[in-house]
Amino acid sequence: MSAEAAPAAPATFSARTMLVLVLVGLFAFSAFAVLSTYAPDLRAKDDAGAHALSRSAVGFAGAAALFKAEGAPVLVSRAPDMKRTTASLVVLTPSPMNGAKDLDRLASNNVTLVVLPKWEVQPNPFHPGWVRKAGFAFDNGDADRLLGRLAKASAVTRREGVGRVAVRLAPGIQAWTPEGRTIDFGVLTSGPIEGLQTISGKGWEPVAVDAAGRAVLVSSRARPNVYVLSDPDLMNTQGLASLDTARVASALVEVLRENRDGIVFDVSLHGIGRSRSLGKLLLEPPLLGATLCAVAAALLMGAHAVARFGPTPPSARAFALGARGLVDNSAGLVRMARREAELARPYAALTEAQVLKAAGGEASAERLDRLEEHGRVTVRRRELTAATEAVKTPDDLLAAARRWRQWRLEMTRDRR
Repeated sequence: MSAEAAPAAPATFSARTMLVLVLVGLFAFSAFAVLSTYAPDLRAKDDAGAHALSRSAVGFAGAAALFKAEGAPVLVSRAPDMKRTTASLVVLTPSPMNGAKDLDRLASNNVTLVVLPKWEVQPNPFHPGWVRKAGFAFDNGDADRLLGRLAKASAVTRREGVGRVAVRLAPGIQAWTPEGRTIDFGVLTSGPIEGLQTISGKGWEPVAVDAAGRAVLVSSRARPNVYVLSDPDLMNTQGLASLDTARVASALVEVLRENRDGIVFDVSLHGIGRSRSLGKLLLEPPLLGATLCAVAAALLMGAHAVARFGPTPPSARAFALGARGLVDNSAGLVRMARREAELARPYAALTEAQVLKAAGGEASAERLDRLEEHGRVTVRRRELTAATEAVKTPDDLLAAARRWRQWRLEMTRDRR
């Protein structure tokens, strides 16, 4: 009995599995690189600060949505400055950490509204994107540091408790619509406001006041196109939860807009500016096309390397063993000596001998001629002999050998 052959061990990984792993790895690496490049911009949407991307109580995403719903073009800007903007109103929402240089850098040449900070907040651990009040976070020292280039002195005061605010234009203030109509909204009462914050000081001109005559909206005498809203609760999401407060915010913005151009909310004061990096430079026009070409070239190089080289072959002996090794070595010696053409005549003689052996006769030219007369051959031996004598190069040798083989198959009627 013969022993059964042991079954071949299955491959650890198939070629298809390896290809899928490589493709998944390339996709994961590319996605990681792109997301890492734009991570600061994506992370800013979850920030609960007092800016136009925040949906928290102190954020101004609700104000941007309100003005957009009223038909005003609204843009949230990450630009480093606003000097060249054509918007009718630029809204700045600084934090207590900002200074006068920040406002001067971002102030528009048209109309700029600065919404003062008020609350100190902490993230709500139970609701991502929400905040908890931790007290007031803006005092007179902060006001002087932030507004020092707009007025010589600034003071903020807060009303005790929670109450509604009756807002009206200050005496002597007139505003017009782009159509030439006078704006006078009379007296608008807001929703409940906790600790109403008002502003006063040398260098400020009241624009809108409460029932006690305390200013909630002022303009700078040094820069008449810059206005300051003293209490952010008149415009932030917490305040706009009341429809009455939303009417007040809409009326105040209508007073400030000189035309029907857009409203721009800045977020760069909260560190959400459009940062520059080498990754963004490569992933955005005009260099995006060059990056895609480089990626395509790398993929084509990888595919070419896999198709051309494949797995590394095992190392072979310098001189092979066996009959095949003898033939290969002999052929190599003939090739090194450049004597290939001299093999034509021996090959022709060997072919003639094979034909005569198959016919069972003696080796003679007459015998071959008689066999050709009875056989159906497409080329005669004498023509092949003349072609053999004319062999000079390896290509000539190969062509002659093919014709001799065809002649042998026709003479012996062999199909191999």
